[in-house]
Amino acid sequence: MLAAQRQEQILERLRREGSVRVTDLVGDLSVSDMTVRRDLDVLEVRGALRKVHGGAVAPEGPRTEEPGFAAKSTLQAAQKHAIARAVAELVEPHSAVGLSAGTTTALVAEYLREKPGLTVITNSLHVAEVFHRSERSDQAVALTGGFRTPSDALVGPLALASVRGINLDTLVLGVHGMAERAGFTTPNLMESDTDHALVESAESLVVAADSSKWGTVGLSTIAPLERCDVLVTDGGLAPDARHALEDHVGRLVVTDVPPETG
Repeated sequence: MLAAQRQEQILERLRREGSVRVTDLVGDLSVSDMTVRRDLDVLEVRGALRKVHGGAVAPEGPRTEEPGFAAKSTLQAAQKHAIARAVAELVEPHSAVGLSAGTTTALVAEYLREKPGLTVITNSLHVAEVFHRSERSDQAVALTGGFRTPSDALVGPLALASVRGINLDTLVLGVHGMAERAGFTTPNLMESDTDHALVESAESLVVAADSSKWGTVGLSTIAPLERCDVLVTDGGLAPDARHALEDHVGRLVVTDVPPETG
């Protein structure tokens, strides 16, 4: 296989999954570790990817760039489902739970639909719709007001007014990125304000973030890593990222992602 063909296959996998591992590429492309690393070097110079320990991720865009909900929902889909399932198990029945906006938190809502007695506060149109479809009489769901962002979050003064003064048992927070120095971040300043208010209202903070979020830094910090009681992610984290998170968050939960079939 020519180098150009290999590199196109690498990019196709990166577009599909959001990240690639050297060990996986060695097996898939039937080439040596050194060959894969040379291909990644070439693609990084072209700006097509960003190398990380053990592999590569999609290149980081501007810190104010905010993809839409539909675009984000196709990325890391298997990982997000595994994370959402694990997060839902952490939420107690008959508790007050907040869910921020995001594709992973929308999946968490799907797994929480049948949990009895929940009172849900959310600034996500998608999360509110999920609970609306469940039609459980023992669940109460409140959707904040506000301006709509590209990720379908409701933000701004109305959202803040809705959140302030609320006391949550648990907040499930979705994030744009996470990094050791910057903490949990978002590219949208108003969304950061709303998410920060949600964090302040919660006794326990559970962050749902797939491994591709590591090393991505949005414009505004929502909370430092140390504020997180439980971080639920997937096994795609590089060892150095895992160690950094274990040092800073209360508990790190790494989910098992079912292998692809077919």
